[in-house]
Amino acid sequence: MDLNQLKVAVVGAGIGGLALARALALRGASVTVLEQAPEIREVGAGLQVSPNGVAVMRGLGLDQALLARRPVEARAVSLRDVGGDEVLRLDLARHAPGQSHLCVHRADLIDVLAEGARAAGVRLRLLHKVDAVTPGPRPEIVTCRGARLRADLVIGADGLHSRLRPVLNPGAAPTFTRHVAWRAVLPETGTPAAEVRLYMGPKRHIVTYPLRGGTLRNLVAVEETPVWTEEGWSHAGDPERLRALFSDFGLDVRDLLARVETVHRWGLFRHPVARRWHGEGTALVGDAAHPTLPFMAQGACLALEDAWVLAESLAEGTDMASGLSAYQQARQGRASRIVAAASRNAWKYHLSLPPLRRAGHMALRLGGRFAPGAMVRQFDWIYREDVTRGARLAPSLPMVAE
Repeated sequence: MDLNQLKVAVVGAGIGGLALARALALRGASVTVLEQAPEIREVGAGLQVSPNGVAVMRGLGLDQALLARRPVEARAVSLRDVGGDEVLRLDLARHAPGQSHLCVHRADLIDVLAEGARAAGVRLRLLHKVDAVTPGPRPEIVTCRGARLRADLVIGADGLHSRLRPVLNPGAAPTFTRHVAWRAVLPETGTPAAEVRLYMGPKRHIVTYPLRGGTLRNLVAVEETPVWTEEGWSHAGDPERLRALFSDFGLDVRDLLARVETVHRWGLFRHPVARRWHGEGTALVGDAAHPTLPFMAQGACLALEDAWVLAESLAEGTDMASGLSAYQQARQGRASRIVAAASRNAWKYHLSLPPLRRAGHMALRLGGRFAPGAMVRQFDWIYREDVTRGARLAPSLPMVAE
């Protein structure tokens, strides 16, 4: 399908929306991104971009721009018990050589993608909240200002609360997982190890890793609780409450939490993977299609993969309908498998019965001692996937870190 001058409207200037906008524009499409916020920015938070996501950034020509923002390349993942003793060490440097596992500030990734979209000719229109999308040969968008816009293709990249998702998938209600997450970013002290640490406790766990060249530290703490009312991750939390929840963890965790001054919390909901990823002149990417729990650190990478595959499927399809169908066929199975893996990890981190927890941790220790390479390679089906197959849409775009 010839994408030259195909008019595309992308709803949402997040990771998937901006990556898709650049991918389509580099293939000749005329792309406009509609974002409800007054500026393209992200709250302070970290995320992980594993090798499958790095491959897409390279294919988009944005790998060097991202590296200029000084992400920390994780050399290992360390799973620890409630007291801080190491249970399992996944040595990425030794058993996954040549694969980059980047710990990235979300704002840095968004900035790189936004600049990459602009450089490719994408128009970014702020303060355009979308109230409704109507599929059709020329799908219509209605904004909060009452404006009516039309395009050849409308992409819902607007996350959990997508306006387009329920149009294509009516009645798919989320369920509360009885997990609440806390998120904070704090200044780093000393010289941190270039690794992701996960502390596992009864009905709770903490993930932490350095950001921006080791000057910041990201922290995500998850607790099990039966009480929560709404989704969203901008709810202010009480640092003292957070410290109390993890007061029985080891000294290194307590020292870390003692430095937290501002924290946000949000309820984790399980959403079904969308049954329909596309309609007439419409499609979904990222969390709008397959919201995932954060227990495999794949939300950003799945969105990047979607962006590449959707643009490629449209370019290789005989028409829009065949391209959209090929996109869903290529992505739905993999996304569903990763979402399921993330859901399974939740209980593995939170074993509460002492005999079960001791048995689980012993199994991890034995695996790390006798088959450390196999423990790392069990995730090859995620990390070694390269949807670009080594292709590049543009040379690497240099950027200077701010």
